[in-house]
Amino acid sequence: MSILNKEYAIKRDQEDLLKKFRDEFYIPPSSIYFDGNSLGLMSKRAEKSALSLLDSWKKYGIDGWTEGENPWYYLSEHLGERMAPLVGASSEEVIVTGSTTVNLHQLVASFYQPTEGKSTILADDLNFPSDIYALKSQLGLKGFDSDHHLKKVPSRDGHTLELDDIYEAMTDDVALIVLPSVLYRSGQILPMKEITLEAKKRNIIIGFDLCHSIGAIPHELSKWGVDFAFWCTYKHLNGGPGSTGALYVNKKHFGRKPGLAGWFSSDKTKQFDMEHKLTVAGNAGAYQIGTPNLLSIAPLIGSLEIFEEAGIDKIRKKSLELTEYIMQLVEGEFGDEFIIRNPKDEKSRGAHIFLEHPEAARICHALKDQKVIPDFRAPKGIRIAPVALYNSFEEVWQTVQILKKIMNEKLYENFDNERGVIA
Repeated sequence: MSILNKEYAIKRDQEDLLKKFRDEFYIPPSSIYFDGNSLGLMSKRAEKSALSLLDSWKKYGIDGWTEGENPWYYLSEHLGERMAPLVGASSEEVIVTGSTTVNLHQLVASFYQPTEGKSTILADDLNFPSDIYALKSQLGLKGFDSDHHLKKVPSRDGHTLELDDIYEAMTDDVALIVLPSVLYRSGQILPMKEITLEAKKRNIIIGFDLCHSIGAIPHELSKWGVDFAFWCTYKHLNGGPGSTGALYVNKKHFGRKPGLAGWFSSDKTKQFDMEHKLTVAGNAGAYQIGTPNLLSIAPLIGSLEIFEEAGIDKIRKKSLELTEYIMQLVEGEFGDEFIIRNPKDEKSRGAHIFLEHPEAARICHALKDQKVIPDFRAPKGIRIAPVALYNSFEEVWQTVQILKKIMNEKLYENFDNERGVIA
């Protein structure tokens, strides 16, 4: 049976071990949603847990901090424990708190300890802008000029990074490394284990931004010896817009004071003693700053249940199969009309496909007009993210057929080749 035929896609869906989870999510009516790498869809369980937390506020008032099904005072630690298997960490090494950029500021403030001759921060040319803004800000607070003290690994092709270039950039002056686990533009997975090993050989602290990998690929942060990591929870984890972020700190660093201390950095048993001398929490909770954003945490209670049931290894397997299927169909139907910029090999490919075309913005507008939701990235990138928990093989097949119609009939010419306010 040819992969170009619809029957092939239907057969793959019948064999799908995760197909039951699709019914857990609210799929936009008559739409094919392939933008889960920017914002995951709402699940019925996330909705239920959000409403449940509101109900606990209504029922208990201030006593909700210590009473009810999910006492608020311990909720960040409890969810960190449940999230830890997704990053290969022990329960005390993960805390749900803050946002991606706030957590990066906290971790850099804590782990960037420049000395004479070793004061450079190493990042990369393809990193998400917010990370670079934060790193420049932290350098400025330490009195350093980012033009000289922020080094970025260059990309040879504008889409991916070469391991040799990363190693070459690990010079003696580098004090801290912050890299993405998956490049948001191309979907390339960086070999975190190998990179961490090289950083350790050079006595460099290293951390990773897991925003585009958490909930989509397995990790073994503790086994690899990663010093810290941080991530959002609204993409593959389906925590909702602006849902509370999370961070990981290797337990070898427990006991040190956080760079940005706050009330919730405290040991839980000492916090309400109201002392002006901070007793630092003996786990990743030390890197919290302020009161948890409980209404933004609540959907994660339900969302994580789904991950516990589905299993990250099964999610990764189906994700690879879906992205492989997209590439096969695009190559089979379009030849070289679209350039596939993401890595094709499974070891290096994340959970989204990056297609390049000169008319990318117009094509994305046309896809949305046909009820297919992709993601545009300037100047000419189309990101398609089939999510294992709620997307199907038939949706992949349908999308390529719609794309074929758009290109054959030049429907994209009905739109301007410019991005929207949100790409």
